[in-house]
Amino acid sequence: MKKILFISHDANRAGGQIVLLQLLRQLKQHNLPMHLLLCSDGPLEEEFRSLVSTTRLPRLGDVHFNPLVEKLLSLLSLDNWVKQKVLKRRWRRFKELFMAQDFGLVFANTIGAAAAYRQLDFISAPTVLFAHELEMSIKKYSDPQDMAYLMSRTNHLIVVSRAVAAYFQKTYLYPENQISTFQIIDTPLILKNIAEAKKVNIRQKMGLPTEAVLIGGCGHAEWRKGNDIFMMVAQQVITHFGNKPVYFVWVGMPVESELYEVQRFDAERMGLSERIIHVGLTSDVFHYLSQFDVFALTSREDPYPLVVLEAALAEKPIVCFEKAGGAPELVEEDAGFVVSYLDSVAMSNRIIELVENDALRLKMGQNAKRKVLQRHPTDESVEKVVHIIQGLCE
Repeated sequence: MKKILFISHDANRAGGQIVLLQLLRQLKQHNLPMHLLLCSDGPLEEEFRSLVSTTRLPRLGDVHFNPLVEKLLSLLSLDNWVKQKVLKRRWRRFKELFMAQDFGLVFANTIGAAAAYRQLDFISAPTVLFAHELEMSIKKYSDPQDMAYLMSRTNHLIVVSRAVAAYFQKTYLYPENQISTFQIIDTPLILKNIAEAKKVNIRQKMGLPTEAVLIGGCGHAEWRKGNDIFMMVAQQVITHFGNKPVYFVWVGMPVESELYEVQRFDAERMGLSERIIHVGLTSDVFHYLSQFDVFALTSREDPYPLVVLEAALAEKPIVCFEKAGGAPELVEEDAGFVVSYLDSVAMSNRIIELVENDALRLKMGQNAKRKVLQRHPTDESVEKVVHIIQGLCE
């Protein structure tokens, strides 16, 4: 079999990239020949490189000289011209290297790879797109022309939920018979991470009471994730319980970001700066996720986030919005609650119900785990990917 070229838009510690990392780890056991093109850097880069041979896409931002040369070129107003020349040479070498590898298939992970894919027009190979995005993400993270080019050359589309499948069929008129709908997760690894994480007393580590109730949210903070809604829900729930030690914890918000400053500003004005906690970017996500009591998915749009599956495997009931992506397909009526779109009052009331009813919280958490195990078996999902690849790759 010819080598498969995987494309990842970066190596950040986010759902799509983590899913790709887990997939590559599984595919390596099938002895498939693989190469990874990273369009940008990130904290997962070394883990990617430890699994497969990896190349970084040539970028102007990666062209550097020593400080003295940089200063001289800047004084002569030649810095951009020289860097463009260097970048052009790097692109020539990059193209020669990739053409020599004679790839048999391109596997684009997320629509974030659309821009890089369009630059690889010299590669003539079948293409699989693994789409993790819906409308707003596609508008934000891709160019319409890049997306049109990618969709015109995509031979098979893998999507993570029925919501995503419906969107691609409606928006791009993509043939239903060329779409596969399933999520790829490394369940044994996630369960192992959860078990290890539970050994850390996160309440003690955070200086919270032993009996503290933790309502969690997680993800790279942005408008789409509904961090503003998370704050409103926190205010309503905490106010309802008064002195009961209920805390809202968001994991994954960079402390140097403007949104962090805004949310801390709001928490102080609410008088809840000690009850609403923002944890920065961390590799210890499972320390928190494994010990939340309820998981609040406040996203306006989230195709089928990995963190929801992780929370479910940790036996946490999930509260989410309808029409906001694929999570309701898992939650349904027995693994948490699905409330009307952006109805923060309804979300607050459901969280209050779960906090007040230990038996319901336990039962719904167990249902969530059971459904993930039944619906997303790791081996079966990987076999589906292998089958798709083998069917297209020469």
